[in-house]
Formats: sequence, structure tokens, C-alpha cells
Amino acid sequence: MNHKKLKVTGILFDLDGTIVDSRKAYLEAARTAFTAFGKESIDSATALEIPKRLEQGLSIVDFVGGNSKDFLDVYLKTYYSVTKNLTRPIQNAEETLEALSRKVKLALITMRFVSKAAIVEELTQFNLVRFFTYVATATDTSEPKPSPEALISAVRALNVNMCDCVIVGDSVVDVKAGKSAGAQTVAVLSGLYSKEELARESPDLILKDISELPVFLDFFG
Repeated sequence: MNHKKLKVTGILFDLDGTIVDSRKAYLEAARTAFTAFGKESIDSATALEIPKRLEQGLSIVDFVGGNSKDFLDVYLKTYYSVTKNLTRPIQNAEETLEALSRKVKLALITMRFVSKAAIVEELTQFNLVRFFTYVATATDTSEPKPSPEALISAVRALNVNMCDCVIVGDSVVDVKAGKSAGAQTVAVLSGLYSKEELARESPDLILKDISELPVFLDFFG
């Protein structure tokens, strides 16, 4: 799978697990929420399963019991409040994005339900915002990924063709969105999903992280 080159004019990146490592933020959100509901300790595997289920629209009732709505209120409020301080760029993210931005247009699409300004602020502190022509969050779309809506908006903003773009993300949801939109798809192993989970969605490539991406792309022009 990892010997195919993709020809592109645009790249649509996911954020969490793709551009930034968000594990510490996920763990803190779970710890705070479980503590609020009387559970003082939670194992890391369970804590990191929660965001996977949430982005796939799956239930977490077996983890938190019948008070899942109240739990989610605390969980998400905590997560969004700590991301700026607890996320860190994936290794070599700046160098990789700089190299790619010289060749093609880049967009960032995140499922975080926050303002674009909050994402721009987080990326600015990592010196990464300058690479993205377009940034969108869950507040900019009526249907989140795996709906192709956000990808279609991004491609229009970049003024490129969908079939000449690749969506890069750590999640099965990113791959599904890319396929639904008609884009090429690259899954990265820097997030929460295993290679086996990602392979079941048949992305065009599975890479360790975005630092490997330039080797597997060709650029129009």
C-alpha cells in the first residue's frame, strides 16, 4: 500500500492526531469528567476510546452509565478549555507543512465544535497557521465528517478540483469523508486508530505520520 504516489493540487488536513497530538487533552477531559461523576481513576485505554466513539457517533453509555449527556457536557467543556495548553505539534509538523505549502494549497478541517478563531490561535502559537489557506471547524458546517460538506467547502475555497486533492487524517471518519467526497485519502498512525482499523476503510495510503507525506506525493505543474 505504501508505494503508491498520489498526484495533488491541494491537501485537506485533519487537526487532532494529524497535525497536533491531542492525547493529553483527551486524558485530562476524561479524568475531569469521571471525577465529577464520582469515579476517581480511569485507565488510559478507556479514556482514549471516548473520542474515537464520539467522532463516529457511537454510544459511550457502557463507560459512563445513564448520565452520558451530563458527562459529555463536562468532558467537552474541559477538552475545549485545555487543548491550547495540552496539544503539541506532531514531530516535524512545521518542516513538513512548510515543504508542502511551497508546492500545493493546504486546508485544515477539524471536527472540534469551536470557533475558527480558537483554532487559528492554537495554530499560531505553534507557528503553523501561516501554511493554511483555509481553516474550518464544526461550526462552519451543518453536517460534520464523514459528510463531505466541509471538504467540498474547502476545495471551493482553495479553487482546486476534489479529485486532485487528498484528505489526510488519523481517523476512519476522515477516510470515509474523503471517499464520499471523491478525494484521495491518506491515513496516518499518529492518532488514536490502529493500522488495522484504518486499513478496513481502504485508504490510498497509510503512513506513520505526516512527515512521510512528501515522499508519496506528486505535484501538478
